[in-house]
Amino acid sequence: MKLIAPFALAAAILTGGAATAAPGADVYAAVPAAPTAKTNFITRSTAWRLQNGTFVAGQAPERPAVLCELVVRQVGALTSFTVAGKAYDADQLAKCNAKAKKA
Repeated sequence: MKLIAPFALAAAILTGGAATAAPGADVYAAVPAAPTAKTNFITRSTAWRLQNGTFVAGQAPERPAVLCELVVRQVGALTSFTVAGKAYDADQLAKCNAKAKKA
């Protein structure tokens, strides 16, 4: 049962079920540099959803730098990564984008 609960929660979040975060609950925002066909994905245990061209997610257990790297592996380079309203500076973003998949 312990294994089923996280998957059920993730499925509910990704399908817009009752477990979706309330407005304003998003902690992370990632803006892809290029358009993507993805509308949602999961990094380890964090569900991301596309909202007005920006991927958003609630609280995550990973450190922000690790989370950013996990995101760029899914969607490619980012033009912006924000944690609780504070945007990464150019150096932090460049370090994160270095982990993006090479085309």
